[in-house]
Amino acid sequence: MSVMVVRKKVTRKWEKLPGRNTFCCDGRVMMARQKGIFYLTLFLILGTCTLFFAFECRYLAVQLSPAIPVFAAMLFLFSMATLLRTSFSDPGVIPRALPDEAAFIEMEIEATNGAVPQGQRPPPRIKNFQINNQIVKLKYCYTCKIFRPPRASHCSICDNCVERFDHHCPWVGNCVGKRNYRYFYLFILSLSLLTIYVFAFNIVYVALKSLKIGFLETLKETPGTYPPLALTVLEVLICFFTLWSVVGLTGFHTFLVALNQTTNEDIKGSWTGKNRVQNPYSHGNIVKNCCEVLCGPLPPSVLDRRGILPLEESGSRPPSTQEASTSLLPQGPAPIDHLSNEMPEDTSTPEEMPPPEPPEPPQEVMEAEK
Repeated sequence: MSVMVVRKKVTRKWEKLPGRNTFCCDGRVMMARQKGIFYLTLFLILGTCTLFFAFECRYLAVQLSPAIPVFAAMLFLFSMATLLRTSFSDPGVIPRALPDEAAFIEMEIEATNGAVPQGQRPPPRIKNFQINNQIVKLKYCYTCKIFRPPRASHCSICDNCVERFDHHCPWVGNCVGKRNYRYFYLFILSLSLLTIYVFAFNIVYVALKSLKIGFLETLKETPGTYPPLALTVLEVLICFFTLWSVVGLTGFHTFLVALNQTTNEDIKGSWTGKNRVQNPYSHGNIVKNCCEVLCGPLPPSVLDRRGILPLEESGSRPPSTQEASTSLLPQGPAPIDHLSNEMPEDTSTPEEMPPPEPPEPPQEVMEAEK
């Protein structure tokens, strides 16, 4: 007997999340849709370090010290780990308001602002919030239908409101916010050290070769020699042009961390504009600011990307647990209802049936015969 088993399709929340993001590994990896420059970042780091480990490190480990490739490997692994952690994590996306929540917020705004005459522009949707005796304005997001928390902003590339939004970095393929800023800072810091390290020891390699055979003879080396000088020149050029941008970016973010400030706030001049408003998030101490930004507690993600959505209503009702368990049992003979007034049907054959007894004559006939 065939048994029909009903399978329910599980839908995760990340499959229905709004915004322009891509997800991998069943929602565990979250990135922006524009990932081309991120792949270029991986290619430059992996390509340059592969050439350095394959050629210069082997020569320098023999001529100078075997600690050179070990320290380079530590910087490389730390840079890659922080890069992937920054790129694959939730930067602090704030969920959008549900329809009921959005309707309730609209009612609150209408009750606060009152009826706006036709033809007039409605007042800005702003709430005042006090932080450290400083008034901070909470702006309303027309896309997410929420009042954004302090320091949050809407990313136009990912189409999400991000908590403590710093900027959208195409080199890491993700927004930089409250949940991944420390990893972004550690990435650019370790990448700066790695770039300086590779650049310096490439120069040392060329200098050692020049001392042995002369600088001109070193430049005349053919690509077939070991190691090829053309690859060393390529590494030097990549590190030279990368050095200025990465080191400069690291210095700029070190300045922001010391002030407990974001790139978005610095560009908009939130605390250094004409009003000269004091930054309410700064502790007035560089050490305290650095500890809060880089060593403070990391908040959990509020998206619940791998949560299961409830089943949508459909035309056919799925069988209940009791019905499903009954259908999987073997079908036996039907039970007899002992409380029924109906007699069971006689299934015996005609040969087995006893002959019918003659009816008794009426009592009047019996008395006449007597």
